[in-house]
Amino acid sequence: MPTSPSSSAQAAREAVARRLHGLRKEAGLTVAELAARCGWHHAKSSRIENARTAPAPKDIRAWTDACGVPYQADDLISQSLQAESLYTEWRHQMRSGLKELQGSSAKLFRETRLFRVYSSTLVPGLLQTEGYAAAVLGIVARFRELPVDDSAEAARARVERSRVLHEPGRRAVFVIEESVLHHRISDADTMAAQLGYLMTAGALPQVSLGIIPFAGETRTMGAKETFHVFDDKLASVELVSAHVKITQPSETALYLKAFEHLRSMAVYGAEARTLILRAIEAL
Repeated sequence: MPTSPSSSAQAAREAVARRLHGLRKEAGLTVAELAARCGWHHAKSSRIENARTAPAPKDIRAWTDACGVPYQADDLISQSLQAESLYTEWRHQMRSGLKELQGSSAKLFRETRLFRVYSSTLVPGLLQTEGYAAAVLGIVARFRELPVDDSAEAARARVERSRVLHEPGRRAVFVIEESVLHHRISDADTMAAQLGYLMTAGALPQVSLGIIPFAGETRTMGAKETFHVFDDKLASVELVSAHVKITQPSETALYLKAFEHLRSMAVYGAEARTLILRAIEAL
């Protein structure tokens, strides 16, 4: 993945352009012929194919119709929209503070019925205690050198947002690496409280908590970056520089496939509780 948000967004736009170019070639159309079928100047087709102009959804529908493949429109539209808003840099998201950032996703959380979360580094936000969340967000505030550290207020907002798990009709499947249990984010008391809460939350009927053990069977997939999948519609990935939202169906499907691989390597129930107790004892 490109390291620069702008270069990554451009690469994504170029991928859309290549797909549109390929459709035109497969249909045996020249640039001028496609433009005539779409009802616009041929220069517009060239700009789109060379990734100088981002196509609007209606442009993509006209293009796929002209090439005789209208069924490809939805996937291309999703890919194009993602390309134009691929990265949301953290510095922009945090301008109003960490507390405000917690509320920015409240609507998405309210609308989601099935949460799938994989984490290789931290206890997932939906399972964090207020003390643990404050420690995590405090680290973020210091690393980002935020002018105002509102991590305590943000932690309360994060815990409040997590109450969505207790609403009727919600399900959540969490998979974490065993290393998450041993990362000392805060003092021993805070860590013990967080690990104890994992045992409580993992026993809820609407929650599935799996832990991939250090000494498990041979892995079928290596550890991945932390990601969330909201229903089957959106995959969210957190990078150092940015927050990536993936809505293209084919890419979202890859994250779901990866999640199932990771989930199959995890242990649950009594075996998971044993790993948590072991981590508490290690404190």
